[in-house]
Amino acid sequence: MFKTSITTIAFAILSMTAATSKAQSYPTRLLDHESQINDIIKGMTLEEKINMLHGKNMFSSAGIPRLGIADMEYADGPFGIREEMEPHSWNSAHLTTDSATFFPTGSALAATWSTDMAYAYGRGMSREARLRGKDMILGPAINIQRIPTGGRTYEYLSEDPLLSGMLAVAYTRGAQDDGTAVCLKHYALNNQEDYRGFVDVRISDRAMHEIYLRPFEMAVREADAWGLMAAYNKVNGRWCSENMQLQTTILRQQWGFPGMIISDWGGVHSTVDAVTTGMNVEMPGSRYMGKALLDSVKAGKVSEAVINQRVREILRVRLTVKPIDKAVANTKPVGNAEEMATALEIARRSIVLLKNDQLLPIDAKHVKRIAVVGENAITKMALGGVGAGVKTRCEITPLEGLQAALPANIKLTYVPGYKSFDRESRSKRLSPQQPADKKLMAEAVKAAKKVDLVIFFAGDNREVETEGSDRKSITLPSGQDELATALAKANKRMVTVIVSGGPVDVSTVSPASGALLVSWFNGSMGGKAIAEVLTGQISPSGKLPMTWPCRLEDVPAYATGSYPQKLENNNQNDIFVDITRNRSNERRQQLIANYTEEEMVGYRWYDDKPAPVAYPFGFGLSYAQFDYSNLQVTATADGLDVSFVLTNKSSRDAEEVSQVYVSRPESHIARPVKELKGFRRIALKAGQQQKVTIPVRRTDLCHWDAPAQTWMLEPGIIQVKVGGSSDYLPLSKDFDLK
Repeated sequence: MFKTSITTIAFAILSMTAATSKAQSYPTRLLDHESQINDIIKGMTLEEKINMLHGKNMFSSAGIPRLGIADMEYADGPFGIREEMEPHSWNSAHLTTDSATFFPTGSALAATWSTDMAYAYGRGMSREARLRGKDMILGPAINIQRIPTGGRTYEYLSEDPLLSGMLAVAYTRGAQDDGTAVCLKHYALNNQEDYRGFVDVRISDRAMHEIYLRPFEMAVREADAWGLMAAYNKVNGRWCSENMQLQTTILRQQWGFPGMIISDWGGVHSTVDAVTTGMNVEMPGSRYMGKALLDSVKAGKVSEAVINQRVREILRVRLTVKPIDKAVANTKPVGNAEEMATALEIARRSIVLLKNDQLLPIDAKHVKRIAVVGENAITKMALGGVGAGVKTRCEITPLEGLQAALPANIKLTYVPGYKSFDRESRSKRLSPQQPADKKLMAEAVKAAKKVDLVIFFAGDNREVETEGSDRKSITLPSGQDELATALAKANKRMVTVIVSGGPVDVSTVSPASGALLVSWFNGSMGGKAIAEVLTGQISPSGKLPMTWPCRLEDVPAYATGSYPQKLENNNQNDIFVDITRNRSNERRQQLIANYTEEEMVGYRWYDDKPAPVAYPFGFGLSYAQFDYSNLQVTATADGLDVSFVLTNKSSRDAEEVSQVYVSRPESHIARPVKELKGFRRIALKAGQQQKVTIPVRRTDLCHWDAPAQTWMLEPGIIQVKVGGSSDYLPLSKDFDLK
């Protein structure tokens, strides 16, 4: 339960110790050029300085040609390098050399629970960015998944700050070790798409630091992230792009961030406040930080010292990232074998097996006829909806993957079963939740009766889950529940694969299916990966990075009434949509989002409530069986080492993600029932036994002390719990934390 204080505040304060400093804990490369930057700034005119502080083209900002300082080139991401656009519009440049690898989206990466995969992901993105002439990747996207219906839940990583943070650190190091800057986004608390252009998030200082800012802090302090993007929304009454607390007090002073902040496109709302609180580059235009800023300096409203500091922060990044000659960029093919191989390895490890009544893997000795049902079996997910997409050279669909993976003597029959929600339907503002198409359903049922196995590809697509708007429901679209029920009556041997970026309601398809999997929006090689899992070439090993609720009303933001917000006379589109259509993006409405659930996001909430969940955080089955034993907890200089023995009790090789949670039953402050504090992915051969050690850092055992404005470590008895998901923790041991 969420405990309240049981001792005096004075005793609690005396028993705690500050645990972190205000400086970065990972060495930065951005301060290696300060002397050179001093000379550059001295030689610049005021006009040249101002010219660096706003967009030049749709995805670039100006350098200093006279001094040989190149423009900054931005790569829209975060799951693939976007195609080239016309300089001042959202129209394609129609090049033939600007394709890229479609990497699995954020929720898929998070389902791997692998920092190695996150590092490879960042490195792969950087390699392609360099070939395309880009200096900064607009990613990773690391906002917390507060609601399952969020339009960008598929881009974000997890509901848990530690999982999000550790993956963000690895992604950042992978990209920047290869030479491309990251731009962490969206800073901060951009946890919904509806009304994101003007919603004002009200949140306590502790919840903000412990849950929503923690991934950003980790990527800045532990990976030296060189860039951040300010979010569209407000936080505690101030736009993120001019928020002194976020941009100056926390980011630059507490975390020691020396890099640059860019706005989200059209996300600047002032001149003086934006530049003085820390904004470096207004994108994509110059409305506030062009002539208006020049005039403000000349009028004495902004000092040139502030301008010099903003220019310095840009130059730190510019001189650290080697520019690519524009004559070289986009001259070599992108989406090559190495990056496709990385995308495949991530996709393989992301697929989550939720249920298996011995239907999987497919037994080729007994299964000779298979019906593949559902348009998601043939739908490509690299493009769709609003916002970033990838013009990929290759995307293997699930049907193509199965056709390549199955023996020639197995007959595959494909029927669509339903008509997917498409762009035309979205533009008409129709609901994705429509009745089943009777004709298509009848054809699917007929096919199901004639086969040994049905594989039903259900779920969403990129038109259902999209930037700019949140889903209004987690019910499966296009009458898929009705279709699933009919298919199950026709053939009890049905496997359902959910293709989505976030949770959906599986209350109908789960009991109708003998096996249930989640394959996400899984990138260029996603079809090959799901085919390998279904046919048993590999064992599924993904784990859910977010809770899958039974009902939307059980989700904390919905249960507390803080989402969705109600707005009368809403006649405005999304802020980004307005920009792409050359409409005014001024936001005059006022709308409050009170995060009344505080730190109780995701599994933290469900642990304290009677409402059941469909599938818990960290859950995922395997074709193998793993046994946990012999837990030991020992103190180290940096925290704890949690050791145990993991045994693969099956006859097949497989990987397991072991998770460490900590409970504080005797805490003097309010805490969740348990919190994730460590994890590790382990590969074991059939029958292999291995001692596994997972470090738990002291910094991750701290809580945020709002009055002291620092992280504090509370000593006392903690319970260390280990297992394969948040609801399967067979090992537990008390430890006296000092």
